[in-house]
Amino acid sequence: MAIDKRVRTTAEALEGVRDGSVVMISGFGGAGFANILIRALAEHAPRDLTLVVNSATHRLSRTHELIEAGLVRKVICSAARGPGRELSIFEQLWKERRIELECLPQGTFSERIRAGGAGIPAFYTPVGFGTELTKDREVRRFGDRDCVMEEAIVGDVALVRADTADRFGNLAFRYAQANFGPAMLAASKLAVAEVRRAQEAPLPYTAIQVPGSFVDRVLAVGEPA
Repeated sequence: MAIDKRVRTTAEALEGVRDGSVVMISGFGGAGFANILIRALAEHAPRDLTLVVNSATHRLSRTHELIEAGLVRKVICSAARGPGRELSIFEQLWKERRIELECLPQGTFSERIRAGGAGIPAFYTPVGFGTELTKDREVRRFGDRDCVMEEAIVGDVALVRADTADRFGNLAFRYAQANFGPAMLAASKLAVAEVRRAQEAPLPYTAIQVPGSFVDRVLAVGEPA
C-alpha cells in the first residue's frame, strides 16, 4: 500500500485526541502557530488537557480559545504574562487557582521537549537553581556548580505549522516558522502538521527539515489563519 499521510479534514487530523491529552503546540513570536488545528481542537472539545506551548497568552495564537472554553487543566510554558496591563483569561484563571501553571526558562522548556523526542528521561542543568521555579527539583553538584534535574516532556499529540509537505509527511518550514515544531513532532505519540501546501511529489531532500518518519498526519490549509 502506497504511503500517503495527507488527510482531508480537521476531524481526520485530530482523530484519537482524547480527554486528558498532553498537547504540544508550536509557535514563537508571530510564526508557526497551528491555528486551524487549534480551533478545530476547541470545537472537538476534549477536556482536562495539558498544553505545552511557548506562550500561553500570545495574541496571534488561538490557544486562548482552548483555555477560555475550559478545556485546559494545566499549561507548561516559558511565557505566561499577557502584553497588556489587564490580566488575560489565562492569568485570571491561574490567579483563581482554576488552572495549573508550570513556567520554565525557555532553554529548559525546549530541552525538555528535545529530550522527550530523543528518549532521554531527564537531565541536569544549572539554569534556575536556587529560584522559585526549581524549588522542588532534585539537586546534584557537578564540579563547582549546583544543577537541578529536569524531566523530559512527552506529548500525546503535537500540533505544528509548516509550509510545505509531501505525501510521505516530509516537512519544510519557512524561516522562523520551525521554532519548536521539529522537537515537538519527535516528542509526541501523534504528530500532526498543518501546512500551506501538501504535494504529491516527494520534496527535494535538500528542502526536508523534518522527515516523514516523525509525522503521522498532514493537513493542507492554505495561507496562515
